[in-house]
Amino acid sequence: MIEIGAQNSVEKKNGLRLAIFGATGGTGLEVTRQALERGHSVRVLVRNPNRMPLVNQNMRIVMGNVLDAESVRKTLLGADAVINCLGQNSIFRNTGVVSQGTRQILAVMKEMGLRRIVITSSFGVGESRVQASLWQRVVFSTLLRAPYADKEIMEPEVRASGLDWTLLRPVGLTNGPLTGRVRIHTGATRRFQVSRADVAQQLLRAVEEKLWVGEAPTVESSDSAEESGYQPWNA
Repeated sequence: MIEIGAQNSVEKKNGLRLAIFGATGGTGLEVTRQALERGHSVRVLVRNPNRMPLVNQNMRIVMGNVLDAESVRKTLLGADAVINCLGQNSIFRNTGVVSQGTRQILAVMKEMGLRRIVITSSFGVGESRVQASLWQRVVFSTLLRAPYADKEIMEPEVRASGLDWTLLRPVGLTNGPLTGRVRIHTGATRRFQVSRADVAQQLLRAVEEKLWVGEAPTVESSDSAEESGYQPWNA
């Protein structure tokens, strides 16, 4: 299956109720912003509400910690789907927040009977590492060793959860604008960057259109609208 064309329009969908974790981080904030623009209702879990710059009548802020089951329950209350953008603040020490937080989310989802979750991982985690170049593997094993170790723990637990999961693995993240031009694939990368705004759009598409269930594709930028979309090749 190949999807052709850019997807950069702001189109109001039938409103979903989304629970978003990691909503004050770079990608999570973009997901929250775009979800609200697309007419969805969101609940976000934050430790410090002052870090959430968005104000919207369709957004409810839950104060708490992702490692606390009750905080997660309050965030998941009434949700149709979950978007998990948890990330580490430190590249020097593995805090375990991604794996431990995701583990808590999965457990509470099962308890509450929720099934759909879309998660931000990274290119180079799991089997995608064999698609990386030599210099990329060096970076993953040195400069990014701590956050990658956390995601290496997280991904197998997601796959074994029995839920309707999607793991999106972006390449290097930038603060560039939303372009809608991305290449989503399971092969080697051609480009080494993608904007957080473009990744956020694909996370929302995964939920809205029920895309990539049980899959872990890579997301990278693309110059060509014709090249954009899902391309399941290994080249």
